[in-house]
Amino acid sequence: MQSILEYRLLKGEEFTPIYYYDDIEMEQILARRECEFFVKNGVTYKQTSSAIEDQVNLIYVEVFEEAPFEIQPGQGGIQLEFREYNPRKNHPLLKVEQFSFHLNVLHKIGAVYHFIDDVEWERDSAEIDEDRMTYVLYLTPTGYVLEKGERA
Repeated sequence: MQSILEYRLLKGEEFTPIYYYDDIEMEQILARRECEFFVKNGVTYKQTSSAIEDQVNLIYVEVFEEAPFEIQPGQGGIQLEFREYNPRKNHPLLKVEQFSFHLNVLHKIGAVYHFIDDVEWERDSAEIDEDRMTYVLYLTPTGYVLEKGERA
């Protein structure tokens, strides 16, 4: 099913449309709605809410931070980076997964806990980074480590 998505930016006391996607898959809209952050053209936006207005899916955002950006070529498929939420260390990369469908990304970013190399991580936030053409899931370690033989 194809749908319409619009990002609206809070300017003063009004919301202004800033990005419009027509003919977008519902699975991608749902994955984007699950992301607290949206990066495009060097600007990181923080999602404040979402809505459905007639047949248009809306994501409301405010500017979170601005930085120089570099568009990177896509590697095919849909990429999801798992990163440690650690601003002091530039959010170290834990692993990368490739998917064919946004529903698979939604499945991952919607979960609260993840195991990476037998270490448990808790979801902090997620973003869709259009500049780098990837989704990013930020995680913090819980301190729990699976012992040998614990995994089913």
